Amino acid sequence: MRSAAVTAAGDRVRWVELPGRDPARVYVHGLGATSPAYFAATAAHPLLAGRRSLLVDLLGHGHSDRPTSFAYTLEDHADALAEALRAADVTGAELVAHSMGGSVAVVLAARHPGLVSRLVLVDANLDPLPLAPGTAGSSGIAAYAEEEFVAGGWREVRDRVGPHWWSTMRLAGLEALHRSATHLVRGTTPTMRELLLGLPVPRTYLFPEADGPLTGARELTAAGVRVVAVPDCGHNIMLDAPEAFARAVAEALPG
Repeated sequence: MRSAAVTAAGDRVRWVELPGRDPARVYVHGLGATSPAYFAATAAHPLLAGRRSLLVDLLGHGHSDRPTSFAYTLEDHADALAEALRAADVTGAELVAHSMGGSVAVVLAARHPGLVSRLVLVDANLDPLPLAPGTAGSSGIAAYAEEEFVAGGWREVRDRVGPHWWSTMRLAGLEALHRSATHLVRGTTPTMRELLLGLPVPRTYLFPEADGPLTGARELTAAGVRVVAVPDCGHNIMLDAPEAFARAVAEALPG
């Protein structure tokens, strides 16, 4: 376990690091998740092992600190991640990033281009989302006012997401979870999709084949983004189809 202070107040981002050769691979989890739980098997897979790998928990999540003074915008998450990577002497990293983590990775690559050499986005959020009260994901969490969520709305979310997601979601700070969800559904300006289209690094977007055609796939492909459908999985591709996921990541990150 490694860590670095990433805010003026000294709040720390933590990560599990596996030794290996550079360039480093950085794994970034989604909302209410933690990278060691979601990506350990991927990083150790024979097709991907041997590379220096950082399984990072975003601020407010997992093993990282949970400051209540942090805004948890996508830009804030990206800047905090950038501080952690610089402290770890990482440059030109290959990022494998899931869901909200993919949104953060896109913003990171746009704001701190020297830190990122390749992107593998795993069913990442690229567009703003409508609020959806009563649902389990970011749109449902963001539908609460923060005070309402912290005072007890989180219990309703706990019951909706089920024991698997809650096993890692419960590690997130309540303010961190709500603010992260709120800023995820609001997105960025320009949008994450627009930022992704303009990035100069090799980019791959993985999505569950069962979800059907990916929205905007033609535009992504035209901009040089590899769009890959992964069979027999849901949103958590790395957990649902670990072998197919490892192959897809290895194809996106040759060498």
